[in-house]
Amino acid sequence: MAQLELNQVSVTHVQGHQHNTVVHDVNLQVQAGECFGLVGPSGCGKSSLLWALAGLNPHWNGAITMLGQSLTPGKPFTGDLRRRVQMVFQDPYASLHPKHRLRRTLSEPLKLLAVKDIDDRLRDGFRQVGLTESMLDRYPHQLSGGQRQRVAIIRALLLEPKLLLLDEPTSALDMSVQAEILNLLNELKARYDLTMILVSHDPDVIDYMCDHAVTMKQGRIASSNRYSAVPELAAKTSIKHKNLV
Repeated sequence: MAQLELNQVSVTHVQGHQHNTVVHDVNLQVQAGECFGLVGPSGCGKSSLLWALAGLNPHWNGAITMLGQSLTPGKPFTGDLRRRVQMVFQDPYASLHPKHRLRRTLSEPLKLLAVKDIDDRLRDGFRQVGLTESMLDRYPHQLSGGQRQRVAIIRALLLEPKLLLLDEPTSALDMSVQAEILNLLNELKARYDLTMILVSHDPDVIDYMCDHAVTMKQGRIASSNRYSAVPELAAKTSIKHKNLV
């Protein structure tokens, strides 16, 4: 069953009176439970497409069906869809409030949803991504880059999404930490039956993570590849041949 379907989707950047279409006539399907990759050089439109899918850029046209719901151009995500679609950004430091402790940052969206047992959820979430409970009372600058990315991942998962959008989630990390984060994402994908869309400029990352991928060039899909699904979580030694560590 397709969790996401795009038909003739184009995305435009709007700045004042200037309109620049950066994604052109994209058609694709993402099936439930798969990791779908968008790969290509900087400026090819892959992140622009992902941001539109996250509801962060309303300037698109075409037809998008997401989690069984037809989207309307220019209309923000609301209700259950806003919760079920979450995004992990390339720079976790920029997406975490620098003057708020992590406990406050992670608690606020759960309070808005009237979620109970918030502290228990935060503690469990930190353990799942390999962080200690004491880190909840730290500020973002007191964590390493890899630790901040783990916080960004668990922040998205706390809202129990079905579709997780990943915008270059490891490109700012060194190689050994990159491998840890990719393995963590694979583990969480299996545990929570997530559907993922992964944007990367690195074909090795796409090859390792994804069941299906498309290459983008100049805002268009240039080619499509399907990979054999990874049968089990890989240890670091298993991804060395992909040049990730």
